[in-house]
Amino acid sequence: MFTILRPIHMVLIALLVVLQAQLWFGRGSLPDVMRLRQQLKEQKQHNQAAQLANERLGAELHDLKDGLEMVEERARAEIGMVKPNEIFVQIAR
Repeated sequence: MFTILRPIHMVLIALLVVLQAQLWFGRGSLPDVMRLRQQLKEQKQHNQAAQLANERLGAELHDLKDGLEMVEERARAEIGMVKPNEIFVQIAR
């Protein structure tokens, strides 16, 4: 009876050693997961910084597009600016 259990024990112990080795040193091991989590955290920070930069550039672009129109509109209203080849007509109420 002991002769039958020994090979089974050896197989179980070998299987346990293989599983533990995979858990600690193989693909998907605990150190590997921790490293991947750190990389993910760093990538999220990088993405957030890039998103903020994109939003700033978008706001700057919007200001450049609409800002000139606003300046032109204000100049027309306040000082009567007229473009070349344009006729200024003012209607009094």
